[in-house]
Amino acid sequence: MNLIETISEKTLIADGAMGTMLHARGIGFDKCFDELNLTNPAAVADIHREYIEAGAELIITNTFSANRYKLSKHGLEDDVVEINRAGVELAKRIVSASFKDVLIAGDVGPLGVRIAPYGRVKLEEARAAFVEQIRALAEAGADLIVIETMSDIYEIQEAIKAAKETCSLPVIASVTFTRDDRTLLGDSPVKVAHRIADAGADVIGVNCSGGPSQLLRILKQMRQAVPNGKFWVKPNAGWPEQVGGRIMYPADAEYFGDYALSFREAGANIVGGCCGTTPQHIASMKKALESTRVDSNAEVMVLPVDEDSAEQEEQPTQLAQRLSDGKFSVCVEMDPPRGLSTHKLLAGASLLYDSGADVINVADSPMARMRMSAWAVCDVVQRTIGVETTLHFPTRGRNLLRVQGDLLAAHAIGLRNVFVVMGDPTSIGDYPEATDNYDLVPSGLIKLIKQGFNMGVDHSGTSIGQPTNFFVGAALNLCPQDVDAEVKNLHRKIKAGADFFLTQPIYRVDDGPKLIEAYEAKHGKLNKPILAGILPLVSAKHANFLHNEVPGVFIPDEARKRIESAGENGAKVGVQLAVELIQGIKSWAGGIYIMPQFHRYDMISEIIVAVKE
Repeated sequence: MNLIETISEKTLIADGAMGTMLHARGIGFDKCFDELNLTNPAAVADIHREYIEAGAELIITNTFSANRYKLSKHGLEDDVVEINRAGVELAKRIVSASFKDVLIAGDVGPLGVRIAPYGRVKLEEARAAFVEQIRALAEAGADLIVIETMSDIYEIQEAIKAAKETCSLPVIASVTFTRDDRTLLGDSPVKVAHRIADAGADVIGVNCSGGPSQLLRILKQMRQAVPNGKFWVKPNAGWPEQVGGRIMYPADAEYFGDYALSFREAGANIVGGCCGTTPQHIASMKKALESTRVDSNAEVMVLPVDEDSAEQEEQPTQLAQRLSDGKFSVCVEMDPPRGLSTHKLLAGASLLYDSGADVINVADSPMARMRMSAWAVCDVVQRTIGVETTLHFPTRGRNLLRVQGDLLAAHAIGLRNVFVVMGDPTSIGDYPEATDNYDLVPSGLIKLIKQGFNMGVDHSGTSIGQPTNFFVGAALNLCPQDVDAEVKNLHRKIKAGADFFLTQPIYRVDDGPKLIEAYEAKHGKLNKPILAGILPLVSAKHANFLHNEVPGVFIPDEARKRIESAGENGAKVGVQLAVELIQGIKSWAGGIYIMPQFHRYDMISEIIVAVKE
């Protein structure tokens, strides 16, 4: 059976999860599943056989992690060829015994290491590892190569190149996405589809990610981007949940059968299942597709799409892209005006932007004082100055209705970066008698945005028409009195989906590493960018006030002595201190979040120019 000819005539059924089925047989996730091709081939063979009996017309070899980088974790890096060859030969024996025409795809997964430009592994080193595995799969007799569950465009491009250089087999290249329909590095389905097609893959794929609903949405975007392409879809059985110590997936077989038809109608040429799926899911998809056949010669209409506008709509924010690219980012906070005039604010924003600020953060009613709406200020700044903004979004004073309505309004006027905070209590502001009730704490609001709105549903699960594309920040205190409590809050926000963190002002280089170490000791690597709070000192009086009266702020004696000795030149020394601090934190911070004092935007401009040089 020829893959390309076959999928040009009908939608092909692929198999489901291998790891899920092996784990169900009592094999722990800490084991090397690929080694089972040698040590327990019967277990792997049984799973292949069950999928073929369920109706799979394409099975994938048990070689997902059989590259030298991942195998080295089990001391098996010298067994790459043997394990991959065994995986293909095992699948071939089962296909032969089934007396069915079934294609065998040599499975290639991610290397498990970061490659350039986001990691230390060079592109040529990554390609060499892929060549080694793919050559073994091809020489053993695989019918095609499937490169799957990739999240890095650079990595999948090297894998495709390796396949094209090593063999003449058809190549399927498949990417996985996060809950916000972006890869881990922030790439959209449109961009991914274009890159995979341009790299020379024969079939463009999406797998793993969330359940069928999300992958149907992504498939449609990919097909609009590459109308003449061929597509592969293998969703998880929904988002995983941990129940009684086991990983469980909610989507049942019947649900997958319904979506098989939707996938075909959307242009999928190959459908199957990923994590959590079983032979029952594949059998349901097979039954659904066979019960409702389509004319193979009929043309499927694809609505024309302005690819430039689609790509622009799906792009991550500039802040998200900079942080993803590892570029040190400069954000500056500005307060909305107390009246109608925005002239001074725009003049300040223009100065900051011209000096090199990447983002303007707009506070919402700081110190609970009445000011112009932060959304309006963000909108005016973005339209007038052309610089991206981040909207501060306090939960205090908003019930669930207002929170969600405000989010829709913010997205409608083009705001994408949102900084979620609790907000200042009204008791300290202009209207102490005003109510400040709220339904959500910051972690709850983060979850609503990232796991609700960015998935296309509101708090009740009702569709909002299309997903939002918010990039969500959260607050972090690097100098807390209770480190354990702060670490707990940080972890809660990360689990909710926070994309980045803005901190309270710091004045010591080692404040960040101390809290990061405390977090990583309990929860593992902290892989979210931190924008360290920088509040420049303008005088000795200012420094003493912050040090003695503002909770969580500690200014070292040396810094206070330097600014005190400066006398009337305190602001100049404040700039020097800020620049020195920023240079010192670049080793661990993804950027800075500068908070101007007394509207001294001239000071901030000096600092930005100095650190950008």
